[in-house]
Amino acid sequence: MPDTARALIVRTAGTNCDAELCRAFKLAGAEPELVHIRALIEDPSRMDAFDLFGFPGGFSYGDDIASGRVLAMQLRERLYPALRSAAERGAAMIGVCNGFQVLVQVGLLPGPDAGEGWPEHAAPEQRVALVDNEPPRFVDRWVGVTADANSPCVWTRGLHGFSTPELMMLPIAHGEGRFVPRDDATLRSLASNGQIALRYTDNPNGSAGDVAGICDATGRIFGLMPHPERYLDWTRHPFWTRLDTGVRAGRTPGLAMFAGAVEAVRTQSV
Repeated sequence: MPDTARALIVRTAGTNCDAELCRAFKLAGAEPELVHIRALIEDPSRMDAFDLFGFPGGFSYGDDIASGRVLAMQLRERLYPALRSAAERGAAMIGVCNGFQVLVQVGLLPGPDAGEGWPEHAAPEQRVALVDNEPPRFVDRWVGVTADANSPCVWTRGLHGFSTPELMMLPIAHGEGRFVPRDDATLRSLASNGQIALRYTDNPNGSAGDVAGICDATGRIFGLMPHPERYLDWTRHPFWTRLDTGVRAGRTPGLAMFAGAVEAVRTQSV
């Protein structure tokens, strides 16, 4: 059990939510460090010292070719062994918005089926994608979400105490956030395994199954299109002054997500 959980936030050209992600981990009790992707490629062993990994939102490399594609290929081709090692030792990872797009292209999400283990020589094949919204337009607003109480996801465990819809809201800002599985069988499998950790209550982008976020089979690797790191303070809520003051004494849903993951790596609970 680590005395202080250390969080690595990966940045590159075009990422623009890295500072918020650092603050989220710090408020949750972890020690964040922001590192450029090139520094990690030069020395992948640096990743061995971290318990948590954050892949922020933004427009990595200007979303050239496709959203997150360049960063995903860097991670997949140059850093997969280090990422596999981190996953095997129980590190927790989160990809937000652009970071979610990256993780699905790397193959870290949805990852291998339970009991299969991570491939040794090559990353898992891509089985889901985030594509143009339907209708095709950029969406920037707050949306309602629900967390699956039966999911193994360590990031969403702390959300089950938020019982009212006005509390369970998260901001979104994306043009390519529509979740599409490879086939219907993939979507059914994710649902039956509890890997659809987060769903929209009012689907803003046409995602299959109302999927807002998924986790791997262990529940430690998580990706979502909404931005929990933008909801660390109650004053960020769109109508926070109308919320009960007793509710505002505790953590926001956004902060609760990071706190759950930090606690999981500290205790190595699953």
